Amino acid sequence: MSVEGDKLRGPNYLTMKTLLLILLTSLSVFTMSGQTYHMPEENDLHEGTWLQWPHGYTYGNYYRNSLDDTWVSITQSLITSENVHIIAYNNSEKNRIIGLLNNANVSLDKIDFFIHPNDDVWVRDNGPVFVYDENDELVLLDWGFNGWGNDTPYSKCDVIPALIAPEIGVERIDLSAMVLEGGAVEHDGHGTMIATRSSVTHSSRNPNMSEAEIETYLTTYMGFTKFIWLDGLYGDEITDMHIDGVMKLANKDVILTMNNADLLYWGLTQADIDLLYGATNVQGDAFEIVYLPLTQNDVSTENGTNLGYKGSYANYYVGNTVVLVPNYNDANDQVANNIIQTYYPNRTVIGIDVRNLYENGGMIHCVTQQQPVVLTPTSVKEEATIEIEVYPNPAVEQIQLDLSAFSGDKNISIYNIAGQLIHQVQTSDSYPVIPVLNWNEGVYFITMSNDNQQAQSKFTVSK
Repeated sequence: MSVEGDKLRGPNYLTMKTLLLILLTSLSVFTMSGQTYHMPEENDLHEGTWLQWPHGYTYGNYYRNSLDDTWVSITQSLITSENVHIIAYNNSEKNRIIGLLNNANVSLDKIDFFIHPNDDVWVRDNGPVFVYDENDELVLLDWGFNGWGNDTPYSKCDVIPALIAPEIGVERIDLSAMVLEGGAVEHDGHGTMIATRSSVTHSSRNPNMSEAEIETYLTTYMGFTKFIWLDGLYGDEITDMHIDGVMKLANKDVILTMNNADLLYWGLTQADIDLLYGATNVQGDAFEIVYLPLTQNDVSTENGTNLGYKGSYANYYVGNTVVLVPNYNDANDQVANNIIQTYYPNRTVIGIDVRNLYENGGMIHCVTQQQPVVLTPTSVKEEATIEIEVYPNPAVEQIQLDLSAFSGDKNISIYNIAGQLIHQVQTSDSYPVIPVLNWNEGVYFITMSNDNQQAQSKFTVSK
């Protein structure tokens, strides 16, 4: 087995790492006595996104060919936001994928390849789960994976995290004693988790573990301290009602889900719906509940096969600068995209056609897995507790910084999403103005330091 991950460990990655050391305090970290690990929320900054590219070695070339365009679209959208790490079945598949990307004029500059046989495309469920340890070092969790309760081939996918860890130089923790699929849990990065028992605690996954034992694992290794368990529905579809098809925690205050009638259509009981709508976070504050529609019509594949059921928009994926939303060539696509855009004002919502993928039971979130940035807390000064105010945000021609909380000469550095230094200046001004007229659209990161303080922020340039 081989890996071509030079960019992951190369100069561009290290530049980005150096930048992001300073951005530690912008990432929410929940701590408690005895807690060892913490999983950042999906909204926090990524180093990259992992994909397992479709192949024909399990389900045939028709399956592979029907999905290629969706993966090209996902990759094309993500490289504007972050690195993309593609797991290809073998070198022949890798070369085929490169041909597809070249034909679509997709730059390979932020893409690398890892060569490993795998059973299928659902990297959210079988792939690595990245967390921070108590020293804010990045760690890879390798949960057990059994093909959603022994429903499909899984032996090749189950070992993917163990194969990746040494290739990217990240410590691996073997948690194969407990089966856990990434799409089975939603969390807010502050301790609150929402999941269905049907896809986590059911005997098809963890027959020898009690719910309390499972919660202990999730507290220790993911940082979850409040558990909201819906009963879910076992056996209706292959994931046994993964929560990421039902709802999404947009942030620590907002749940995007469906209205009561649509949740009943999806298979939830009224008791589960009432529990979801009444959910509170670790502080005891009620979540704002926002309704996304289902598709207006039953979904049909690109070749016209009517699947006989509607599609959910809740299974979207949040990148650094983009939000990829499942779309179905349906009248409600734009309605859902617009609602989601409201909750991610500094990211661009992109609809991805998932009709062929949906025939096989999943959408965008199911086939993506985020890798957070590397943090080194020792490089951050203890006083770094203030975020710089930036006006306007998004910016078009210029930004003004509010540095009135900082005294003396201030060193300002601005980086783009790739970690490249774009602007640097030293000033004593409390409200410096920086022109951005000729800058590319996208997210930028500001760091400021003086003799005893350090702070950071981010802003978006929009033309």
